[in-house]
Amino acid sequence: MAAQFVRYTPDVEDDDPDFDRNVQTVIEKTESYIADSVKAGGTGRALRDAHAKGYGLVRGEVEILDGLSPEYAQGIYATPGTHDALIRFSNGSPHAGADARLGAATGLALKMFDIPGPTLLEDEPDTGTFDYANINAPVFFCNTVEHYLFIQELFLNAPAYFSQGRPGAHRFFTDFVTGKGTLDQDDWAWDEFLAFLRVSKTPPANVLLSSYWTMGAVRHGDYIAKVRITPDPSFAAAVVRRTLDPASAAEVFRPALETELQERPYAFDIQVQLCTDLERMPVEDTTVEWPEQLSPSVTVAKLRLPQQDISGPENLEKMDALSFTPWRVTAEHTPLGNIMRARKEVYRRSSIERHKLNQQPRTEPRSADEVLGPAQ
Repeated sequence: MAAQFVRYTPDVEDDDPDFDRNVQTVIEKTESYIADSVKAGGTGRALRDAHAKGYGLVRGEVEILDGLSPEYAQGIYATPGTHDALIRFSNGSPHAGADARLGAATGLALKMFDIPGPTLLEDEPDTGTFDYANINAPVFFCNTVEHYLFIQELFLNAPAYFSQGRPGAHRFFTDFVTGKGTLDQDDWAWDEFLAFLRVSKTPPANVLLSSYWTMGAVRHGDYIAKVRITPDPSFAAAVVRRTLDPASAAEVFRPALETELQERPYAFDIQVQLCTDLERMPVEDTTVEWPEQLSPSVTVAKLRLPQQDISGPENLEKMDALSFTPWRVTAEHTPLGNIMRARKEVYRRSSIERHKLNQQPRTEPRSADEVLGPAQ
């Protein structure tokens, strides 16, 4: 019997009466961290408050597949064709430095070009670009903006905790679960803490071999979905530098990515998992992994990375000047849930502050060639 996909209606999202006030607090903390990072971050530049360390900016091409069933041929995926793209691989931490100090979370941010229709960013509706900002875990470790206030603070101060060894780690874990002592015991953040542990236990691997999820839900035209970017098995099998030891050198992820792309092309599948059950596949609870048994992920597009040379400091400089946000999308792909909704203004204000401090123009490119030059 065919699955019954849940249709999108606005009431799948919860109303949080304190949303605007809490988001403003997050923005103020984020801007303060970015300003302080110019001196404290170790690079002499303003850092992102997440994904501060990039591993490389890669040229790509997205082919939206023909012949998709109507439920999957929604929004931009209703029109087969190819789009130039840029991909940023990064570490999820708000800190820079040696790979071994930054944890296991890595990200794949994708920017597609020549996508028709206005974006959801009111100050740049006509850029023709469409972004994903995905991470290598199917869950996120924060469910409400109220909880994000203390979780953000913990992550920004994580080096101070963990530099104190086991006692510092214990304090970090205790402050996480108890909301730094602000939560009643019945409301301790166990689900979020367990999701954090799951993400932190991800074994280190070549960034080409990870899968990357939106974590939160998004509209998929008439439906509700999560989007995964996952390695094409035939290309993944050819990767030589598979397991990486971050303790073996200060830099391990970028050199492995550089060398693989110098030697061979690569490909990912862009996949959509449609919601069939709002109880077991919730919108507001991002600590819950949507079961594949209820609704498998279906490939809607191919992301192809040609053989290329991304070595050299200019690649990192061009990557640093770019902006990625899950809200640079068309209305048919609106991010859903309060945590995803919070990212809209937090990401925008963070990007504005960082570009201002780094004296970088903050403009959306119109093509991959505009950023990287003509393909060789």
